[in-house]
Amino acid sequence: MHKFPLNTLIAAGSDDFIEIHQIVDENAALISELSGTYKTQPEIRKILSQITQSEIDDSVHINLPLYCDFGRHLRIGKQVFINTACVFTDLGGIVIEDNVLIAPQVKIISVNHDINPKTRRGVILSPVHIQKNAWIGAGATILPGVTIGENAVIAAGAVVSKNVPANTIYGGVPAKWIKDVE
Repeated sequence: MHKFPLNTLIAAGSDDFIEIHQIVDENAALISELSGTYKTQPEIRKILSQITQSEIDDSVHINLPLYCDFGRHLRIGKQVFINTACVFTDLGGIVIEDNVLIAPQVKIISVNHDINPKTRRGVILSPVHIQKNAWIGAGATILPGVTIGENAVIAAGAVVSKNVPANTIYGGVPAKWIKDVE
């Protein structure tokens, strides 16, 4: 899935940086088509398969609009439900495993910038991994490099900046352990 270096600064103006923007431009029309008008579930899956260059299973259900910036580093398992107005910044890689539930207005971000103002225009790619049966609550934000463990629940509005163990509930800003899933 990944061609670009992970957890390393890709400098603005570098060959990789230019290629990234070419791919973004190639996918822009498809991303606009995806969320621009009403689409049936088969139409959504077909367009998303083109954007991601991977097969989207017939069991996946997505309520539009869905926004992504790159597209080719997004992988979605089976029986995944993605509710309306989610934003996936997938250049660093986003893997959503089987049976994941994603509530409205969730943001999953796999790209960061350097804190040094001289190199800040570049990007740092850190993949996000949402494991099986996880549930991401409404308006939650998952930050770069985070893994959400199997069966974990992320409370609505949480900002997740660190890995979440399997079978736990995390919430708040920044997200912290609330309790274990029974």
